[in-house]
Amino acid sequence: MRSWVNGHPADGVAVHDRGLAYGDGLFETIRVIDGSPRYAERHLRRLARGCQRLSIPCEPELLGSELQAFARQLGDGVAKLILTRGAGQRGYGSPDPCHPTRLLLAAPAPAYPDEHAVDGVALYPCATRLAEQPLLAGLKHLNRLEQVFARAEWRDTRYAEGLMRDTSGRVIEGVFSNLFMVVDGQLTTAGLDRCGVAGIMRERILEIAVRQGWQVDERDIEPERLWRASEVFCCNSQYGIWPVRSLQTHAWPVGPITRKLQSLIAEPDIP
Repeated sequence: MRSWVNGHPADGVAVHDRGLAYGDGLFETIRVIDGSPRYAERHLRRLARGCQRLSIPCEPELLGSELQAFARQLGDGVAKLILTRGAGQRGYGSPDPCHPTRLLLAAPAPAYPDEHAVDGVALYPCATRLAEQPLLAGLKHLNRLEQVFARAEWRDTRYAEGLMRDTSGRVIEGVFSNLFMVVDGQLTTAGLDRCGVAGIMRERILEIAVRQGWQVDERDIEPERLWRASEVFCCNSQYGIWPVRSLQTHAWPVGPITRKLQSLIAEPDIP
């Protein structure tokens, strides 16, 4: 069992599918443990929000039931849920009505070293910049060529992740993660109104911070602000939180807020 298309085992999609032709769709990468999809409700909510913005019909209950069934068969690993606008005629115009394609793809669980979470990671300074497009900002859409280019910039295993900035030079996120920092005692992360992905773990950390009574500064981040940070960490729903220990000539300790958040995200999620 490696892949399902529209709820049935299959290994391909229609050649005219708009996800293949134009990247016209969205995806979620979901960790599965003991047959249970982790953060399933959060992933499905984000997918539904993205569908609303892209005007792609979405059936959350159907997607949820298929995801649960797929996860039970998978057992342990990663389920990638893709929703495209479906097959269409040649050209950019959308079919009306459209019939979305639902894909579920299985992969092994990622083998990240425990040291990444304990000792922290080094970031590679990516030259590839994120284009500023407010219409797509925050979405986990299928157009990932910027990340493909960025990840191709390094092969050195000293770097576990890369830092991405936008075309104006602002600090945005990692290649496959969101970025937080502590500046002047305040938890800070990039605003995602121009580009970037609004990650599931980012969402959870923001909610935890509110419950802890912490103020969070979502803002434009110039590199100078990153250099002034007392703590830096990256996060995603697969591995949780990795402290960032270095970027180029800059170094940061693993700080108390990072450690506190690592312990808090280990607690059961609140749907």
